[in-house]
Amino acid sequence: MSPEQKALVKDTWQKVAPIADTAARLFYDRLFQIDATTSPLFKASNLVEQRRKLIHALTAVVQGLDHLDALVPTLEDLGRRHAQYGVKDRQYDTVGAALLWTLEKGLGSGWTPEVRAAWSCAYALVADVMRKAAGKPASIHT
Repeated sequence: MSPEQKALVKDTWQKVAPIADTAARLFYDRLFQIDATTSPLFKASNLVEQRRKLIHALTAVVQGLDHLDALVPTLEDLGRRHAQYGVKDRQYDTVGAALLWTLEKGLGSGWTPEVRAAWSCAYALVADVMRKAAGKPASIHT
């Protein structure tokens, strides 16, 4: 990601953060609407807690964009856990679509082609790391 894209993601996230729970609610509603296969993954989940986790994870990603070396192990762990929950590779695409849709709704006129490109790049980075880690066991550091 370019420095400009990182700045756009950070700046726009600051505008979404005040409506975080509403945005998370929109995200999950949209996700379940566009990909019914994701809904069963959350049957045993407390959706209020799940929304909180989503916002926490997105905040960590946004804050970690300038320190990817430190962020990657966290994303790898998240990818492995998602695989254990039953998340399929193709579902990353619908999650990305739901996220971009949610950000568009939350940002309104602030959702420009440049902002879309920056968030698309950020999500692609996250999803790529998680997808790659999903099929691999955690490495043991000695």
